[in-house]
Amino acid sequence: MSDAKTEIARDKPWLFRTYAGHSTAQASNALYRTNLSKGQTGLSVAFDLPTQTGYDSDHELARGEVGKVGVPVAHLGDMRMLFDEIPLEQMNTSMTINATAPWLLALYIAVAEEQGADVSKLQGTVQNDIIKEYLSRGTYVCPPHPSLRMITDVAAYTREHLPKWNPMNVCSYHLQEAGATPEQELAFALATAIAVLDDLKKKVPAEAFPAMVGRISFFVNAGIRFVTEMCKMRAFVELWDEITRDRYGVEDPKFRRFRYGVQVNSLGLTEQQPENNVYRILIEMLAVTLSKNARARAVQLPAWNEALGLPRPFDQQWSLRMQQILAYETDLLEYDDLFEDNPAVERKVAALKEGARAELDTLDGMGGAIGAIDYMKSRLVEANAERISRIEEGETVVVGVNRWTVGEPSPLTTGEGAIMKADPEAEADQIGRLNAWRTERDEAAVKAALARLRQAAQDGTNIMPASIEAAKAGATTGEWGDVVRAVFGQYRGPTGVSANPSNRTEGLDGIRDEVARVSAALGRRLKFLVGKPGLDGHSNGAEQIAARARDVGMDITYEGIRLTPAEIVEAAGRDAAHVVGLSILSGSHLPLIADLIERMRAAGLGHVPVIVGGIIPEEDATRLRAMGVARVYTPKDFELNRIMFDIVGLVDPASKAAE
Repeated sequence: MSDAKTEIARDKPWLFRTYAGHSTAQASNALYRTNLSKGQTGLSVAFDLPTQTGYDSDHELARGEVGKVGVPVAHLGDMRMLFDEIPLEQMNTSMTINATAPWLLALYIAVAEEQGADVSKLQGTVQNDIIKEYLSRGTYVCPPHPSLRMITDVAAYTREHLPKWNPMNVCSYHLQEAGATPEQELAFALATAIAVLDDLKKKVPAEAFPAMVGRISFFVNAGIRFVTEMCKMRAFVELWDEITRDRYGVEDPKFRRFRYGVQVNSLGLTEQQPENNVYRILIEMLAVTLSKNARARAVQLPAWNEALGLPRPFDQQWSLRMQQILAYETDLLEYDDLFEDNPAVERKVAALKEGARAELDTLDGMGGAIGAIDYMKSRLVEANAERISRIEEGETVVVGVNRWTVGEPSPLTTGEGAIMKADPEAEADQIGRLNAWRTERDEAAVKAALARLRQAAQDGTNIMPASIEAAKAGATTGEWGDVVRAVFGQYRGPTGVSANPSNRTEGLDGIRDEVARVSAALGRRLKFLVGKPGLDGHSNGAEQIAARARDVGMDITYEGIRLTPAEIVEAAGRDAAHVVGLSILSGSHLPLIADLIERMRAAGLGHVPVIVGGIIPEEDATRLRAMGVARVYTPKDFELNRIMFDIVGLVDPASKAAE
């Protein structure tokens, strides 16, 4: 017997990424270079909300948001600093950017050219999926049709100049975060891709179209039900193969391949017993790596403490090591698909495909994804409400939240510094450099470039060449955004919350009786104003609070996202609100709430209780209460009925009389 070792061919690992960016371009650059030195193999850039929504760092709506959920990039100098000493020709860069994708890609190309890179060799992705912004995340700028035009402008430009670049990353990740079922996630994402390809087909030569189909990639979510999630990925692979073959006539299998990256679920990460999140992240990663035929091409993992606040470099490293251990220490990459011909898997995949096809047929009947935005938004709000109800009622078990809630204190959170604090001076530093940039640039060149950008937007010319010219001339993100807003208009998205109560009755009778009693004592229905100040578009929590308040009989005002504190105060006075509820998940709660409370008092509304929800560390919650905030809610407060009772108690004349 030979004792020679059998050589086993291993598959190449997926790209290891960490979604990162914060405070300033300089600080983010240092973080990127550190992560690359630790074995990360690709970059995933998080931009702050002003950058995502086309505002400069000194705009009124940007107050408190600069550098909070990502890096601010207001001009070419910021992008230059962000990638200092990182050779872009050798890098694979994913930029999570949508409404302003043409602009950020233009800045990226300009920096690459400054580095002397061969632009045709650039590899990476702009997410560039605006449809899911209307449904779940809210960083839209323009209405759907001009937004679709800019998506396909980017795709057509990359075909000619950046052939290795993925011009669109269809993002179902935030659909699941907004409550989508697996069937909805499949259908809504595929409908988005279809809408883009139908439009792109008009902009590229017929012989080039199959290769462009092959450049479309996806960015998906993997939740805790990992068998279902793995089957969902296999369903994605098979449905995409069908669509590209049957609808678009793509014959070459390599152009029909379903290519996707993934961030595993953040929705299921808990503030309670947060150490359990490490296991959740690992199990969710298995859903997108175990099946070779449906394996992700890039994986980025959240950190265990994201429900508490901003992860530290150590927390990101911990998640990176999880990927490396699976890829390099285990034998996973040495085997063919582990689930091929598994009857249970085949049954589940077939069921998911059937449900997705039915939903796709409904969307087709509405004119496709662009025409069905209101419908899809309402479906997501309904699905999320059902998900929350199952957790409240204990039907869905969440360990440490609604079962096995008593345990030992976590040493991970009992000490100081469990999360990273945003640099309080970062916003002032960014604005100072922005003002200096404006002072030092050639103003005439900027105005001329912006005029050409405006003309391109008006006459249908591809938006990318004019955007690159404006980037090189020194235009800012806000100036680019102002041009497209002026030409295409500003979009106000659907809230997904109808004015009519739902038919749901389980567990609501008691709170409905209380709302009716207090409303009678007030002389009119209890008026609850829900608002989202600032640029944070993650509206899922606000929508669920508004929907539950509606269902228990309150008179609600919820006008969607992206409101200034002044607009919320004006609405509170106009509607004579009894309670004002604010939702902020971007970390900008302290400056925005301080501004709002001051304006409420100045408007004679200081007596109206204000409640706040978001990812808020206890130290910040204490400061908010000291400002006059009546209640602070964080992810651990999942029982919506308890919040409803709190709201009633805040305005109950009987309770006030007892005090």
